[in-house]
Amino acid sequence: MTQTKYAFVKASWHADIVDQALVGFLQVIPEADVDVFEVPGALEMPLIARDLAKTGKYAAVAAAALVVDGGIYRHDFVAQAVLDGLMQAGLETGVPILSVSLTPHHFQETEHHINIYRDHFIIKGQEAAKAALQITQLRASIA
Repeated sequence: MTQTKYAFVKASWHADIVDQALVGFLQVIPEADVDVFEVPGALEMPLIARDLAKTGKYAAVAAAALVVDGGIYRHDFVAQAVLDGLMQAGLETGVPILSVSLTPHHFQETEHHINIYRDHFIIKGQEAAKAALQITQLRASIA
């Protein structure tokens, strides 16, 4: 029997923006079919995504974060580590792990940029939900 539950992991940094990905996700997949988990930041997502995938409860896991240049380290390295970790978690567990993690090159905490990314995260959440449904159906047809 194909799993119909999905996990959604979201980073709490920039929650006002990142939470919009969940809004978009729930516009496609019913809330009753989604368990939500919050982690401190993007770097914690791969571990939790892997742990959730290993439970066997979820058809797919989506992970959302906004990784920005905070001026201390190169955010592109963090973003790459997160994507590599999410991919590894999916390959290790056999459960699709979908990334809704964005890394803008020129993010500024202005009302204009915040509104742009809030809107964009809704769209990305919808796309992740559609991808979760599509990959679940494809895998079911292969099995």
